[in-house]
Amino acid sequence: MNRVAITGLGIYSCIGKNRGEVRDSLYKGQSGIIFDPVRKEFGYRSALTGFVDKPNLKEFLDRRSRLMLPEQGEYAYMATLEALQQAGLEQDFIARQEVGILYGNDSSAKPVIDAVDLMRLKKDTTLVGSASVFQTLNSTVTMNLATIFKLKGVNFTISAACASGSHAVGLGYHFIKTGLQDIVVTGGAQEINYLSMGTFDALSAFSVRESEPTRASRPFDRDRDGLIPSGGAATVILENWETARKRGATILGEVIGYGFSSNGEHISNPTVEGPVRSLRRALKDAGVDPGKIDYINAHATSTPAGDASEAKALAEVFGEKCVPISSTKSMTGHECWMAGASEIVYCMLMMQEGFLAPNINFENPDEDSAKLDIVTETRSKNIDVFLSNSFGFGGTNSSLIVQKPYN
Repeated sequence: MNRVAITGLGIYSCIGKNRGEVRDSLYKGQSGIIFDPVRKEFGYRSALTGFVDKPNLKEFLDRRSRLMLPEQGEYAYMATLEALQQAGLEQDFIARQEVGILYGNDSSAKPVIDAVDLMRLKKDTTLVGSASVFQTLNSTVTMNLATIFKLKGVNFTISAACASGSHAVGLGYHFIKTGLQDIVVTGGAQEINYLSMGTFDALSAFSVRESEPTRASRPFDRDRDGLIPSGGAATVILENWETARKRGATILGEVIGYGFSSNGEHISNPTVEGPVRSLRRALKDAGVDPGKIDYINAHATSTPAGDASEAKALAEVFGEKCVPISSTKSMTGHECWMAGASEIVYCMLMMQEGFLAPNINFENPDEDSAKLDIVTETRSKNIDVFLSNSFGFGGTNSSLIVQKPYN
């Protein structure tokens, strides 16, 4: 089995549009959550959201390429460009290799709504234009990026709700580990427009702490009242360890474990048993004991039931107060389809800089979170091995373990 190196990281999120900005936000415990009046006017119960600037792609892409990209595709392009540059993967090299792409994405709502609205109004399907179909498909990110960057290896989209980005990294790890690919662009993207999140708002899943946007996302806190939607994109370049060494790439980390499971029960209510199986599978795959994990980035989205079930699962697998834990969603909100990939980037930045980002807004533990070592302020910490959890609707669970590189 091949070792799997991380050689490039890219991020475009509500706490920063590149690695440097994001690192600073993580260290400072800086939130990217705002109140969006457009959502309130539209009829949202909660107008809270992570805010992500729209990138200006005119300096990077021709008009046709820009027309093909939906919102989340634009974010994914920016994140992938940054990751490829860090990995030292130039276009000439990519053209000679079978570089693959596996990206998490589970909606493309706005292009669908825009196209249907226009067809209803004009009674003429041809008026939507030839680019519309390439924006509306769930596979929009992979088809666009594979075309733009001339990627010739594996190419498909992972749709697994809020675990999509994590499963994309996990599957990329397996493709390389088993020798099917040498280099895979992995990641996750999430649209953040007001049309994309209305059905979630209808479930009363969002926090209504609208008077305090930056204090509204409260993972593990007793007074949490729901998640806050967010988005952007994150890219993680995975590479066969020996391939990376031979071409002189800087190896940033090594993926050593991937665990997964399905709850097999209620479509939206979480369980404890499903995450426990995912965590134990990841530890077994990595060949490490729970005591070897230096930090856990929790899935914890700030929902009452979800955080409680994860806290129980973490305590069962790792013991009480045995490993530092925080949820970066306290700052970013829930980045949904991208979260599993972005949180790998966040953890990698912490590993490189030697600190743990705080779980901001954690003021009062409940009976479950009281059993955990929740990081409430930025903490200096050498991280040799970290674990990141991602869970999604339908009971899909993913756990990834990454370690510092060594020869």
